[in-house]
Amino acid sequence: MSLTTQEQKEFLTRGFTRRNLGKIAAMVTAGASLPFYNESALAQLSKVDNVPADAVLINANENPLGPSMAAREAVAKIISQGGRYMYGETDKVVKLLSQQEGVKESYIRIYPGSSGPLHQAVLAFTSPEKPLVMADPGYEAGGRAAQFIGAKTIRVPLTSDYRHDVKAMLKAGGPNAGLFYICNPNNPTGTLTPKSEIEWLVANKPKGSIVMVDEAYTHISEAPFNTDLVAQDKDVVVLRTFSKIYGMAGLRAGAAIARPDLLDKLAGFSAGMLPITGMAAASTSLAEKNLIPERRKLIGNVRNDTFEFLEKNKFTYVPSVSNCFMIDVKQPGNNIVSAMRKEKIYIGRVWPAWPNHVRVTVGTAEEMKRFQAAFLKVMA
Repeated sequence: MSLTTQEQKEFLTRGFTRRNLGKIAAMVTAGASLPFYNESALAQLSKVDNVPADAVLINANENPLGPSMAAREAVAKIISQGGRYMYGETDKVVKLLSQQEGVKESYIRIYPGSSGPLHQAVLAFTSPEKPLVMADPGYEAGGRAAQFIGAKTIRVPLTSDYRHDVKAMLKAGGPNAGLFYICNPNNPTGTLTPKSEIEWLVANKPKGSIVMVDEAYTHISEAPFNTDLVAQDKDVVVLRTFSKIYGMAGLRAGAAIARPDLLDKLAGFSAGMLPITGMAAASTSLAEKNLIPERRKLIGNVRNDTFEFLEKNKFTYVPSVSNCFMIDVKQPGNNIVSAMRKEKIYIGRVWPAWPNHVRVTVGTAEEMKRFQAAFLKVMA
């Protein structure tokens, strides 16, 4: 896929040089092989090699429950049709999301996960003259895409109670801000920004800028969604993934929900068939009425049990409503990450903004008991 003449003109008027444009166009033509495009490339931030078979992997915010039994059965059933494109499987996901979110089907575009539309939004809405504005610490994927195209990333510290500081973000972005990125609950802190504050940002942002709300973890938190803002035709793009609550990180399914004109701006950077296995699992998962509340309760119970352990042993952590949380280890976090690996417990990475914190994913009850024993040993 190459960029049209009109798209080239738009890139140039947004501050890109012809050299920038040629670089992007060549790589997109090569098959969406931008270095930040594939979600697996971003997952390499959490990638570990030579992992012992009996290790505990609580480093990548994966859901150890995996796909539901019904989703697994749907995948197994459709494998024999793997020689067919079967576009109708994607249509099923669109129809179900449309019904559940109260938006028109034309407002939904399905992707293999949510990192693709995040990266493409950075390409579409930022430039050397229009910065990306995000929280610090926050999910780094958008910043990597911005760096590749020469757009500035403005990182704004969280508030003292770990919310996105939307007023500070608005001020820092200035009148030319291109994209405001809010991951809610935030990754890596697992903390919430109230919907009223997101609505304030949408109402007060500069004309032409876009607010992107990444709802990868929202199902786990029971926080309100923001698709109602999309239904109101606001300058909002909502991201969804099936990787977290639905346990489909390896099967790949996600969505961008926005006005059709905004989705069209993302569409110029990728094209292609979606995996029918992921689509079958996604539509089946959406149709399961009790799946989300049951999994939310399971994850919450294990998370809260771990918090009780941390409090009992007087460790400092950030209260999370997600499937990950941050612990202040009072020393360079990478020291603890390395020490935990020697105990066969793989925890998450360290963010430069919080060098003494480590991120821990909520695993199964058994995995978190092993984490607790190893953490006591290492911290002693």
